[in-house]
Amino acid sequence: MHTYTLSGTDLRVSRVAYGCMNIGGTWDDTPLSTDVRESASRSIQAALETDITLFDHADIYTRGKSEQVFGDVLKASPGLREQIVLQSKCGIRFAGDPQTGDPQRYDFSYEYIVASVEGSLQRLQTDYLDILLLHRPDPLVEPEEVARAFDALQTAGKVRYFGVSNHTAGQIELLQKSVEQPLLINQVELSLLHSYLIDEGIVANMSGVSSALATGTLDYCRNHNILIQAWAPLAGGKLFKPNAEADPALSKTAQLVSQLAEAKQTNREAIVLAWLLRHPAGIQPIVGSTKPERIAACALADEVALTREEWYSLFTAARGERVP
Repeated sequence: MHTYTLSGTDLRVSRVAYGCMNIGGTWDDTPLSTDVRESASRSIQAALETDITLFDHADIYTRGKSEQVFGDVLKASPGLREQIVLQSKCGIRFAGDPQTGDPQRYDFSYEYIVASVEGSLQRLQTDYLDILLLHRPDPLVEPEEVARAFDALQTAGKVRYFGVSNHTAGQIELLQKSVEQPLLINQVELSLLHSYLIDEGIVANMSGVSSALATGTLDYCRNHNILIQAWAPLAGGKLFKPNAEADPALSKTAQLVSQLAEAKQTNREAIVLAWLLRHPAGIQPIVGSTKPERIAACALADEVALTREEWYSLFTAARGERVP
């Protein structure tokens, strides 16, 4: 798989990344089982065999067990840590944490960011994160608090680079006014079936279309050399088991994906991800399957080239109508 240097860093990252959300098994307090550990090891090895270099985590994934089982793999594989780019996220707090009755919420306070990173490092059994992302925008964010946390973590050598997730252009700009470190990544939901960040660029100011939620986020990130990472790039597999009666547009899109896969002698996963890779923003899909065969299938997207006409055919099929 092709790699490139992440802008503003010395990190070499693969065009497709691996998302570790589900490798820890269940989202409860059930301890890691032998089966979960073995499955996680197979998934990570499958990603490594496709030359994926960036592994994406979050402190909350399977309530910390995803980081824990990944840390066990790192411990058992001397030298692996230096061969990969390790990224995690923080800021989401579960209901009942720490007091019964506490609501689910976001927390970008200095204390929580620093404590979260300390927990991630312990579970991952490493001294540092290559990248830390703020997971979801906190309406109560005080950018100065974030800046203080980032400074402390970077000075201590615990985090090298920083970014955000699910943030709009305005939210990034607000943080960047106080944060000294450049925000290098914005991880957002983006796929053939969830293409609103792309679609807003062609429907803005159209009669009958509300522009109230238009953010210009994609163009803002391109203008400021912020890498767009796409979570759920396969749209939860909806294109692989479409219900034609319930959603004719989905069925038509799935059919076109299959036709292109056959014509290009590849698989459907590769076509869906190649649609994202074809965009000039340099989008990095984060695939999260725990099945080695699907991880290998996704990695083939790096070898697929879509023409402008093929890209628009997929785009308009998924939109359910032609472009304006």
